[in-house]
Amino acid sequence: MEKLNIVCVDDQREVLATLMKNLKPLKKHFNLIDCEAADEALEVLEEIDEEGGHTPLIICDHIMPGKNGIDFLIEMTNDPRFTKTKKILLTGLATHQDTIIAINQATIDQYIEKPWDGKDLIRVISILLTQYLVASGLDYQPFLEVMDQPTLYQLLREHGA
Repeated sequence: MEKLNIVCVDDQREVLATLMKNLKPLKKHFNLIDCEAADEALEVLEEIDEEGGHTPLIICDHIMPGKNGIDFLIEMTNDPRFTKTKKILLTGLATHQDTIIAINQATIDQYIEKPWDGKDLIRVISILLTQYLVASGLDYQPFLEVMDQPTLYQLLREHGA
């Protein structure tokens, strides 16, 4: 079974450590990659793509030095290699205007405020990963234990599978 990648981007090591701890239940099926800056994440995503890998999910902070999370996610949205990749914006400081831009231009799939609840985060991620796996056409059978079953059944009904 090919492991898929979840890329997490936040400039604060403590936040990344907490995020990685919350994502630990997914480690059996996914490579969990942490990056401290958008440019580092771009390099990682480039390497994954060159190796023929898949990135079902990017979880990104908003306020970071250099390129902010919204600009990074907009760049991912406009890159045809990552059109199916799901995106979560994690933030505690977004303005109303920032949120509108994130939704309209970065087409984020989920907006989560800091501090987050770990169980809620895993529930949201499970739904997004299920959507990605079905939409991408990958064999989702090996991932059933981390997929959201109601979402899977709904998607299968919609696609007549």
